[in-house]
Amino acid sequence: MASQSSISRFYDRVVVETILTLQVLNQDLIDKARLVRNDTNMIIDLDSTHSDTFGHQEQTAYNAHYGTNGYHPLVAFDGLTGDFLKAKLRSGNQYTSNGVKEFLEPLLEHYNQPIPTTDILVRGDSGFATPDVYDLCDLYENQYVIRLKANRNLYRLAEEFVFYDNHHPWDEKEVYYHSVSYQAASWFKPRRVCIRSTREVGELLFKHSFIVTNFSENISAKRVFETYNKRGSMENYIKEAKNSFFFDKTDSPRFIENEARMMISLLAYNLVNFLRTLCFKPKSKGLQVDTIRFRLFKVAGKLVSTARQMYLKLSISHVYQREFYAVFRKIQRIRQYI
Repeated sequence: MASQSSISRFYDRVVVETILTLQVLNQDLIDKARLVRNDTNMIIDLDSTHSDTFGHQEQTAYNAHYGTNGYHPLVAFDGLTGDFLKAKLRSGNQYTSNGVKEFLEPLLEHYNQPIPTTDILVRGDSGFATPDVYDLCDLYENQYVIRLKANRNLYRLAEEFVFYDNHHPWDEKEVYYHSVSYQAASWFKPRRVCIRSTREVGELLFKHSFIVTNFSENISAKRVFETYNKRGSMENYIKEAKNSFFFDKTDSPRFIENEARMMISLLAYNLVNFLRTLCFKPKSKGLQVDTIRFRLFKVAGKLVSTARQMYLKLSISHVYQREFYAVFRKIQRIRQYI
């Protein structure tokens, strides 16, 4: 089944329904893992990344942000567990938020179901600062923190909070947080915008950052920025998916075949992440994929077949056999649970 000829025949027969089936399979696996972990919260981290193309692949295009030709996939991870929630392959010239409503709405609809009860937060950078995301989160009564691109009106509001006097502490770094009600031209209602104003030592002017959110005023603007800043782990998830599971591999001339390869990488990433979050001890959950492969997967063994059953004999000199069997027993218990 894992021979190159079998894999090639599989990819040759990929159609749109295949991609949808792989998405459903991934969602079902995540649901099972969430039940075992008893997860009741989720942070949907939205982002986009780049996959280089080499040759004349379908829908390859130049992306000005990355300065090269390729694809521009849309991805979503759970910021709490690292689960790879969803991915969508797109042409390289697609803007960051193109198609985000169609991408995000099925996730919100699914994870807002009563069982398991889930409190959802949606996070994204300024590329996802669009009413499509805000309105969708309001519709499903979920929270969001999205970074805003600065503009003249926002800077004017931020400067109203800046105060200088004759005894200003110029030799100290200053950071202030504020919250205002703001309505952009494309918004149908005012929304809460949090402002962080920062002046470095020796600088004359403040630099301002902005986040739009539907958090209540009971949550301080500083806490809103702290919540947003934690999405930095998203870059590590994407890097791991690419470096360890070849998520950005695009060696087929057909667009849909490259998307199928992407989905297989997504599933492989999640299987290892489930192993890490469900079966490892707390101190080992931060292990990199290469370390996990070295300790648990690359084990010398021999498959022995008898008339009654089959045995997998492993090396008695395996250095990490204690960890191996501890994880193996945990997997057996999880199989009985689900």
